[in-house]
Amino acid sequence: MSRKHLIDLNACIERLAANGDLVRVRSEVDPVHELAGVAYHFEGREVVLCERVKGHNFPVLVGLYWNRAALARLFDCPAAQLPFVVADAVQEWQTRPIEPEVGDSGPANEVVEEEVDLHKLPIPTHALGDAGPYIDSAVVIARDPDTGVRNTSIYRALVTGPDRLTVQLDEGRHVRDYYERAEKQGRSLEVTLNNGIGPAVHIASAVPSSAAPIDKDELGIAGNMTGEPLRLIRSQTVGVEGLADAQFILEAEMLPETREPEGPFAEVTGYYAAQDKRWVVRVKKITRRKNPIWQTILSGKEVFNSVGLVGEAAVFRLVSRQVRDVKGVYFSHGGCGFYHAVVQLKKSMEGTAKNAILATFAAFPSLKMVIAVDEDVDMTNAEDVEWALATRFRPETGLIQIPAARGHELNPSTDHGLGMKLGLDATAPCPRPLAFERVKMAQVDVEKLDITR
Repeated sequence: MSRKHLIDLNACIERLAANGDLVRVRSEVDPVHELAGVAYHFEGREVVLCERVKGHNFPVLVGLYWNRAALARLFDCPAAQLPFVVADAVQEWQTRPIEPEVGDSGPANEVVEEEVDLHKLPIPTHALGDAGPYIDSAVVIARDPDTGVRNTSIYRALVTGPDRLTVQLDEGRHVRDYYERAEKQGRSLEVTLNNGIGPAVHIASAVPSSAAPIDKDELGIAGNMTGEPLRLIRSQTVGVEGLADAQFILEAEMLPETREPEGPFAEVTGYYAAQDKRWVVRVKKITRRKNPIWQTILSGKEVFNSVGLVGEAAVFRLVSRQVRDVKGVYFSHGGCGFYHAVVQLKKSMEGTAKNAILATFAAFPSLKMVIAVDEDVDMTNAEDVEWALATRFRPETGLIQIPAARGHELNPSTDHGLGMKLGLDATAPCPRPLAFERVKMAQVDVEKLDITR
């Protein structure tokens, strides 16, 4: 079966429609606030395609990642198995990578724009307090200035002029490391921003550095997901490739020794990221498909799922090697997909839950809180996890406090990323006493019963 829809957004949209996971908004919507407001109505449900965007010729897709069940249908697997499908692809890539192939042409450069004018693109302004239109779903490809190894990642970018963006570069990310080394050499860092891509490339871009080290090209992960090499195309003006099957490619450079205001922006935390002077990108060329679709992401369930999905996969692989009792890892939506993890164990002895908590913090440093639960607790169900906390967590013995630990700088409860981490052991004693056995009910097939409503 073809997996083209995991790379090509057009094929992806066709599959979403066939699965009943797509809604089309045929009324004209304003890209300033209205488009995001319409999409927000469907958050967590169907993917939204806004076909008519005021003042623009191209439609906009929102919500590709906010329904994990719909995403799993694209990967032809149950939703519960999706993190393991991702984990298997990452593991295979680590040992037998399917490297990208580079050519000169593809759908993404069918049209080469004569002039660079970002204002002609249907880039929406999402939240009421946002500073302006943001590119927030484009896959950024860069090359290590010393080794030439490619890196891929996703950053927010505020449009500040026809050819100008300001971007947020998170601490500890590979592209920031690339940029800082290039800046010390007095050079700009060349990049491509690839908008409108299938989920395989997006997921590859979100794999944490613990699973994708700086000396490996993680674009290959997309190839291992689809079973064939990812297609890249040479750029017109920079020495970094773009994605052949993208809808748009923005060829650009991050300027050295240049900072300009960026923000506010509605971030994954549910708060606005404050304005500050940040890094500047100059767009040198725009190429696109003949009839492209712009893609954007609403900060919220889309980010919780896309980041949580790869985080869960990577953490599970790392932690389960150290603590064999671990059966699953879930990054909760209430924890913004970054900050809270639930680890499920089938305990064989006391102490393994605490080991699992500590290993999880080490595997994903952005985490602020990790909760350990037993195998009879649904780790994806917030009510069930709260039940475990209420009936199995003992603060005097089950609380782990790690003061002044490095976390995620976007979390406003930290001091620029530095803060307390908490581990909560909400598992029952091992071996499990009768007092901790859950009530069970008979499994009945009610479809066979005569029931009137």
